[in-house]
Amino acid sequence: MAYLLIPLDDAIVFPTVTATLPIDVGEEERVFLLPRTDGEFARTGVVAEVIEHGHSRRGNPVATVLGLHRGLAGSAVADPDDPERLRIDVQEFHDGHPGDDHTAELAREYRAVVEEILELRGDDGRIAAFLRSVQEPGALADTAGLSPEFSSEQKLRLLDTLDVSERLQVAVELQRERLAELQVRSRIRDDVEAGA
Repeated sequence: MAYLLIPLDDAIVFPTVTATLPIDVGEEERVFLLPRTDGEFARTGVVAEVIEHGHSRRGNPVATVLGLHRGLAGSAVADPDDPERLRIDVQEFHDGHPGDDHTAELAREYRAVVEEILELRGDDGRIAAFLRSVQEPGALADTAGLSPEFSSEQKLRLLDTLDVSERLQVAVELQRERLAELQVRSRIRDDVEAGA
């Protein structure tokens, strides 16, 4: 399938995420959001539905999009209606529903690690409740991409991981590293307070 290519230099949108972005989607109903770093396009992007589009107060185009599923970027050609834009062939990927024990165990581990992080950070329960509401393993792994603590490289690694079990494994690793950092900070803070 070919979609209008929307390069994203300052954002990475994951499936199931709704985002309002400073992008011009024209009259398109669906677009392909492809991250770009230092002028280089990622190989994996997200097919997104355009929910709303218009202009900001300053007159710049904006659109609200909903990420639907991953896609691999193929060849691109100039849009016949607007040679300034590109249409890109996309090999679409849908997560499916792996029901094996390994994936289920990774999902449990991911939830446990994130709940520990939330406890250390003093979450009021809203994020934990949101996490419990996510049932699909692929979508659960993608919640790591919502974390502002992770770098663009870490988020791209998550986006690039098409296999759901592998993606959960990546998400667990990222969250474990984050938990370890928070635990060290907490111990240092406790030591400082104890010595004060």
